[in-house]
Amino acid sequence: MYIFDKQTNRLIEAEIVLGTSKEMPVKKNGWNFTWRTIIKRKETETYILRLKSNITSIQGVLHLKKLEGMLIMDLVEIAPHNIGQKNKRYDYVAGCLIAFACRESFKLESSYKGFVTFESKTCLINWYKENYFAQIATGQKIFIEPIDGEKLINTFLKRNKK
Repeated sequence: MYIFDKQTNRLIEAEIVLGTSKEMPVKKNGWNFTWRTIIKRKETETYILRLKSNITSIQGVLHLKKLEGMLIMDLVEIAPHNIGQKNKRYDYVAGCLIAFACRESFKLESSYKGFVTFESKTCLINWYKENYFAQIATGQKIFIEPIDGEKLINTFLKRNKK
């Protein structure tokens, strides 16, 4: 998979791997979540998106949990330097993380196979709808259907370097 380096206008190879407590970013560096605590939650998995050329360069973090046959995207955060359109360093980070969650949901052995559900901040609901095909279930609970998950997987995880 590739993310887009806005400084060089090039696609950069990245990977999503299961993170370790030691690798997790910290709040003092501008992150919103206490990832070193979150990664310790039981029955969850925390993944990091990092540059293949620099495995200590974490660009985003994804926290998933399985509950009653569903895959829940519990938390997702992109690095502080990737937020906003004007000063963002790397683009496609959120898309890659969300597409990865969709791909993981296809591994489920339940009637929720292919679905990803999550709760969004109110201010981000329309952003998820417009950019990632999310649909409102109720209130701030939203989901991505399998057909749309496949679109995200094809767009963000199977992107070929041009």
